[in-house]
Amino acid sequence: MPLDWDKLRVFHAVAEAGSFTHAGDTLNLSQSAVSRQIQALEESLAVPLFHRHARGLILTEQGETLNKTVREVFAKLAMTEALLTESRERAAGRLKVTTTTGFGSTWLAPRLEKFLTLHPEVTVTLLLDDTELDLAMREADLAIRMHPPRQPDLIQRHIATFGWKVVGSADYLRTAGIPQRAEDLDAHRLIIYGDYHPPVDDINWLAEAGRRPGSPRRAAVEVNSLPAMLRAVRSGLGLAALPDYMGEDLAELVQVLPELKTPKIEAYFVYPEEMRNSKRVAVFRDFLVAELASVG
Repeated sequence: MPLDWDKLRVFHAVAEAGSFTHAGDTLNLSQSAVSRQIQALEESLAVPLFHRHARGLILTEQGETLNKTVREVFAKLAMTEALLTESRERAAGRLKVTTTTGFGSTWLAPRLEKFLTLHPEVTVTLLLDDTELDLAMREADLAIRMHPPRQPDLIQRHIATFGWKVVGSADYLRTAGIPQRAEDLDAHRLIIYGDYHPPVDDINWLAEAGRRPGSPRRAAVEVNSLPAMLRAVRSGLGLAALPDYMGEDLAELVQVLPELKTPKIEAYFVYPEEMRNSKRVAVFRDFLVAELASVG
C-alpha cells in the first residue's frame, strides 16, 4: 500500500511537536483526529512509530528513520514550490533570511523597509539566531554569517569586514575613569558575551586584551546577546567591545582605547546550491552589497 501524503504530513507534525495536542494546533485538527491518523499510519506500516508516555511522545527507531526521510522530502517540496512560483522577470514570494541577533536587529532590520520598497512582491521572514540554522534542510533560504561558513556544499560570498569598538557611557567613564591602555581594563567592569554558542569568532577578545594568553580578566556580566550588551553599556554598567556595524546605536556612547588592535569580523552571504537561480536571493544579495558599500 502506498504511503498516504496526508498521514505523512500529520506524522511529521507530531514528530516535530512531540505531542498530538501541539501537532493538532499546528494543523488545525483535533487531538483525536491526529491520533487516528497516526494509528492508521502505524497499522498500514505494521510498525510502531512512537513510544507513548506521560510526558509526551518519543519516536521509535522506525519512527526516526521515517521522520528523517519525510523531513527531507517536505524541505525539497517547499523549495521546489518557492522556485516554481517565483517570476523569472522579477523577484516575488517569501524569503527566509537568518542571521545573528546582533547584526539582524541593529543593522539589517532597519533596512528592510528600503528593500521591500524596491521589491514589493517579496515578503521577508527574518530568523534571528546566534546558533546556525541548517540551510541544507531549508530552515532558511539564505544566511548572513559572521564567520566563514562551516557547513559544506553551500555557496558563499564574502560581503563585508567589520571591526570592534570598546565603548562605555559618559556617566560610567566619569566615575570609573578612562582607560589609557589595555592593562587599565583590569580596573573596569567588563560586559562580555560569555560562552554560549558565540555568533562571532573571538567575540570575547576584550577579556584578554593586555593580559597573558589564557588568563582572561573576569567579567562583571556575561550575556548571550549583543543587543543586550549594548543596553547594559548604555545603562552605565561598564565597558564592552561591540561590532562597529551597530553604527548609530553606538553614537551616544564614548569610544575608549581607539588605537587597540582588535580582531576582524568577516561577514558572508551564504545559500544552498538549490537556490542558485532564485531571483529573490539574487536581489537580496545585491541589495546587501550596495548597502554595505554605502556605509563604508
